[in-house]
Amino acid sequence: MTTTLMRTGGLGALLLLSACGSSHTAEDLNPLPAYLGAITRLDVDGKSNDLLTAGLGKTGLAAAAPAYADPERPTALELRRNAIHANYRAVLDIAASSGYGSLYGPNVDANGVAGGGEGMIAGSEYMAYADDGTGKQNVTLMVQVPASFDPERACIVTGTSSGSRGIYGAIGSSGEWGLKKGCAVAYADKGSGTGLYVFEDDSVNLQNGLRAMRGQAGKNAIFAPDLPDAERAAFASAYPNRIAFKHAHSQQNPEKDWGSATLQAVEFAYYVLNERYGATARDGTSHLARLKPSNTITIASSISNGAGAALLAAEHDTRGLISGVAASEPQIQPQPSTAYSVRQGAVTVANPGRALFDYSTYAALYQPCIAAVAGSAGRCSALLAKGLLTGGDLASQQQDAKRRLQAYGWLPESAPLQASHAGTNILVAVTYAYAYGKFSVTDKVCGFSFAQTDALGNPVAYTNAQKAASFATQNGILGNVVYENAAGGARIYTAAVSPSSNLADQALDGFLCLRSLATGNDAVTGAALTGTLAAQSARVREGVAQVRASGKLNGKPAIIVHGRSDTLIPVNHASRAYVGLNAAAEGANSKLRYIEVSNANHFDSFSSALPTLIVPLHVYLNRALDAMYAHLRSNQALPPSQVVRTVTRPDAATPISNANLPPIAPAPAPANTITVAGAVVNIPD
Repeated sequence: MTTTLMRTGGLGALLLLSACGSSHTAEDLNPLPAYLGAITRLDVDGKSNDLLTAGLGKTGLAAAAPAYADPERPTALELRRNAIHANYRAVLDIAASSGYGSLYGPNVDANGVAGGGEGMIAGSEYMAYADDGTGKQNVTLMVQVPASFDPERACIVTGTSSGSRGIYGAIGSSGEWGLKKGCAVAYADKGSGTGLYVFEDDSVNLQNGLRAMRGQAGKNAIFAPDLPDAERAAFASAYPNRIAFKHAHSQQNPEKDWGSATLQAVEFAYYVLNERYGATARDGTSHLARLKPSNTITIASSISNGAGAALLAAEHDTRGLISGVAASEPQIQPQPSTAYSVRQGAVTVANPGRALFDYSTYAALYQPCIAAVAGSAGRCSALLAKGLLTGGDLASQQQDAKRRLQAYGWLPESAPLQASHAGTNILVAVTYAYAYGKFSVTDKVCGFSFAQTDALGNPVAYTNAQKAASFATQNGILGNVVYENAAGGARIYTAAVSPSSNLADQALDGFLCLRSLATGNDAVTGAALTGTLAAQSARVREGVAQVRASGKLNGKPAIIVHGRSDTLIPVNHASRAYVGLNAAAEGANSKLRYIEVSNANHFDSFSSALPTLIVPLHVYLNRALDAMYAHLRSNQALPPSQVVRTVTRPDAATPISNANLPPIAPAPAPANTITVAGAVVNIPD
């Protein structure tokens, strides 16, 4: 059953009932946050539908996506079901041999014991926009309250979406852990999320996933570009079949507000819980604020971008809303500082803590040269001709590309994975260029746009069924990267010929332009940018500065887990650097612990694709959450910072077990202990 609860006004936390000389004492009322729009509620029985699996259960999540009764007109419940299916599978390896169903999954209970059931969870799901009244922010917030929630042992876990995903992006990570633990889960799409905009028919996504015309949606669209209709029509005519999406094209730089969005989700959770469990106030309609930070455990958690948002929320928290943090593979960008250093073994890491746009644009130059796909030789040759690569043959050029990436901060463990990450870093580099610079889709930054493409790389239209299902299928970055300036006409970047080289070099000219925006200097000559590029670079670098972390966790206990083989978010530039900045900022007051896991990558799916190299990191997020909960609930000691040395499998058919995934040690051996001396972070080899 779905209902819509309209706002009734912004009641303050305290209402002083002193009218007409009343001597009543003040009541601690449950405040409705002023930024919340209309609230919808969905109640699920844990049988036909549920909070965790949308009624699919463990078996259904492992199977193919369910079909729609009418593919061109799916219902909101069907879209929710398929969105949960897609997002759950996106962050977890759902192969049984990789641990699904035995070490993690819906049927594995809060104590880590696998059962034979489907793991469905009854409860209620509340959803609303957070906005400033313009409809341009429309950050989607959601609170899931399992039927097992106990207000006498109240807990909240945050589930801010990873990547650019929509509101269900953390359902399989911190969401699953929280629901099993009986905690309310406070989700946020952090202002990125789903939001396919099609220029030809002026259509958008609504909060529930359904499609509508932009004019019809008004302020209720997840995302609609700020374009007059004449400009929209002109762009659609000149650049047919291009699309826009929220993270890239909202012109909000949403990352600067990720911490705030996470805190808003927690405030929404308190409002929902107190409406459910708070006593009725004297006015007969309001409720009292029964649950507060003083009697509720709140753990900020998630993975990747969502984990970065959890850390930023803890930094921005001035009201004590966050009790502790358990973050996995965080995309966090420490502010530049020379106050700390990072050492691995006897070697000091050069320039730790580079910004995401810095290292992703660097990777976007060299990873396509390494990739064993059409165009890699052309990319290597073009880099060689511009003096950005050395080597007498393709193999030696690719080796030099790997060497350069390692010198820029990637660990040797990433070398076998560099080729497989080329496409992901391309999407990151182009998306974040638009986001940081607050550019419009019509700006065609460095010649790039987005579209669905055919086998030849030409932009093609979305079908009605694809548009209708977009809420469930999109991961928040839509379509393929198209290079508008390619010789011979616009093509997907992998098929693009650069004008400067006349080579099929995977649009190197465009990526050299992005690299120049990152540094403020021409990527080939080193000369300072001028004119339009200089202005665009200043906009991008200002956006990057707005998202930097301070490292000040306000003394909150925190655990970060990160895979040593992470090739998307290198540990030297994220977690290791953040530990150092935190040490410099908080010194002896720091309660941050860092767990670095060998053989773990950013994407758990690699544990099936490359079982001899990769193990699932998700198990260690669950263990970090367990440890943080035990610390906050029972005052158990936090585990020391350490390297956990895992054991990979000989092949994908060999089942993984706890023997491959040693526990986080309460007292690690000296050879595995990570120490922080002053502001020097020492990581054992």
